[in-house]
Amino acid sequence: MPARWLLPLLLALLLAGSPEGVAGAGGNGTCPLDLSYVPSFPWDPTPCAGSAPNITACRQTLLSLLGIGLAGRLRATGQFRLPSAGAAAACLAGLADGISAPPASLPGASLVRSCFPSPADFVSTPSYCAGVTTAAEYRAVVGNDSVAGLDAACGPELASLPVCYRCLTAGIVATSHLIAAVANATAESQRNCFYLTVIYAAGISSVEGPTALSTANCTLGLGLAAPLTHPSKSNSTTIYATTIPIAIILLLSAIAFILWRKRRHANAKKKNRDLNIPEEGSGGQRRPHLRPNTGSILFSIAELSKGTDGFADKNLIGRGGFGVVYRGVLADGSVVAVKKVLNPEMEGGDEEFTNEVEIISHLRHRNLVPLRGCCIVDDDIEEGKQMFFVYDFMPNGSLEEFIFRDKEGGSQRPALTWAQRRTIIMDVAKGLEYLHYGVKPAIYHRDIKATNILLDNEMRARVADFGLARRTREGQSHLTTRVAGTHGYLAPEYALYGQLTEKSDVYSFGVLVLEILSARHVLDMSAQAGPVLITDWAWTLVKAGQSRDVLDEALSTGESPRGEVMERFVLVGILCAHVMVALRPTITEAVKMLEGDMDIPEIPDRPLPYGHSLMFSEAGSNFSASPAISGPLIDNGDMLR
Repeated sequence: MPARWLLPLLLALLLAGSPEGVAGAGGNGTCPLDLSYVPSFPWDPTPCAGSAPNITACRQTLLSLLGIGLAGRLRATGQFRLPSAGAAAACLAGLADGISAPPASLPGASLVRSCFPSPADFVSTPSYCAGVTTAAEYRAVVGNDSVAGLDAACGPELASLPVCYRCLTAGIVATSHLIAAVANATAESQRNCFYLTVIYAAGISSVEGPTALSTANCTLGLGLAAPLTHPSKSNSTTIYATTIPIAIILLLSAIAFILWRKRRHANAKKKNRDLNIPEEGSGGQRRPHLRPNTGSILFSIAELSKGTDGFADKNLIGRGGFGVVYRGVLADGSVVAVKKVLNPEMEGGDEEFTNEVEIISHLRHRNLVPLRGCCIVDDDIEEGKQMFFVYDFMPNGSLEEFIFRDKEGGSQRPALTWAQRRTIIMDVAKGLEYLHYGVKPAIYHRDIKATNILLDNEMRARVADFGLARRTREGQSHLTTRVAGTHGYLAPEYALYGQLTEKSDVYSFGVLVLEILSARHVLDMSAQAGPVLITDWAWTLVKAGQSRDVLDEALSTGESPRGEVMERFVLVGILCAHVMVALRPTITEAVKMLEGDMDIPEIPDRPLPYGHSLMFSEAGSNFSASPAISGPLIDNGDMLR
């Protein structure tokens, strides 16, 4: 069954129950509608036929039939509905004459009187929906973008179900703008606004006009005898019996969607007040200003759009699972990176955005990417909620682009020098050290990896992307059922059992160190024996006395003293990425080892199976493994060792 736009049902709900008859409205008016199509149009009169017709189904059909004329008048004059009760009565009389003529030959007068007891309900009034009485007023309230969307979706021939459904969806979006303009919108006013959109779509958006069969069938919901459908007389009643409940469900769904949007907007405003984020003004004209006690700025969507040329593809500089990043220039001339969060309404989206804003706003360190500010737009009808971060622009992009410069046929950047690699590793280590020990309570990043390390114009590293970061509870290990991060970089005890400590970040740091030194991915998919973790590969070489074979071929060491320093970095990477928590250093200890101020302990033999208690205990920690995580044992040959 085609997806119908429910005009008949809407008008039936609006017109039912009035005690006045057709004649009671005063009949001296002239009908402004051209109803000459009524006898000849191939509409299906079955719902109104018989000695005892179904008045509900008949009303639906006749309202759709009359809607063709109403849409035609809007197309010709730009006027919604009818000018007076007298004119409405005359139009209903004309409708009765049309359906009385062959081939329908129905008792038109009695049917119209039963279906439409109050002609005055068709009269145009400013109170009907947001004061909209003309097509120009409709466009002004709905907005150019939504009107353009309605024209694009409902303009083509609408015979196919997918095209018809797109038209319906665009109509709901347009209607939501009308409802937003109605103070204290009731269910009736919402139906009225939807009715205006239906008439506009059929009368103006449709290229072929309301008398086209596909427009009448899809947009106005008129049942056809031919040629789009060919139901037999025996099953037509069944079709209309099922059309009505389905139409009701669709209508209620549309209204529920709009009410949900309004409730969500109200909840978002409350959250924004809690974060000191004021509501985005109409058109995004709020001026940027400082967030209290943070130093970060609340930007308007207008400024971000202007700075990125409307988020143009030419300014797209990065794309990941959680967002896309654009290069932008603010009004003061400063260059920024604007990250637009993808799927902000997915589970955890609000939490992660709020989390990142709150954490980074208070952080100031040479090796962390500074947050300039943020922007939340909650009332965009076209795109829904939108969230943006604004960071200082890092001209050299992510570390990943330099490590794997020629591995995937992409960037042809020159290989990093040893001095650059050493500096980058130390920068990341000191950034983590600040997070773990430089702020109270400590912060665990949870997503240290090459794509989250950005490089400034001096090739100095900055830790970025704090959406998954967590503040600690003083003196306690953190247990969570929601493990977040990137596979391969996750510490085993965190990935398997949700135990989160500062050494979870240390593990990820160790993996990153090995990537930087070897220019290999965390997981090598090209090995003949199957996928191999970089930690397994490097550990095997180190235990075989071949530490320098871990290094990228671009780092030619020979027997120079520099080779010993590189080897020390390899050993620290192995130790940091050790599967056993107790054998990993803290990030402060790792910094001292890297700088040569602390001896590196001997790399231990292959670790014990996962069920061994040493894997989940730390000296001086009050965390003890639950018996629930002491088994089953995993063989030592497993890749996560």
